[in-house]
Amino acid sequence: MRRKRQYIVLSFASTARAMGWEKECAARGIPGRLIPLPSEITAGCGLGWRMLPEDWQCWRERFDPAAYDAVAQVEQ
Repeated sequence: MRRKRQYIVLSFASTARAMGWEKECAARGIPGRLIPLPSEITAGCGLGWRMLPEDWQCWRERFDPAAYDAVAQVEQ
């Protein structure tokens, strides 16, 4: 059985915003991936960007908070 880890998940208001975020992250080399939102998060379009907490700490100051709706910590 795989051991669960803590992740940071950003949620988005629309699918277009989530897809734009994915494209921007790929261009800037930001680690993470687009995922279906976990069931414990109810928000926007149903897509989220998942990244490790340590990556969030490194990158969060460079993110525009207007680009995403909310930030949540989840265990997966």
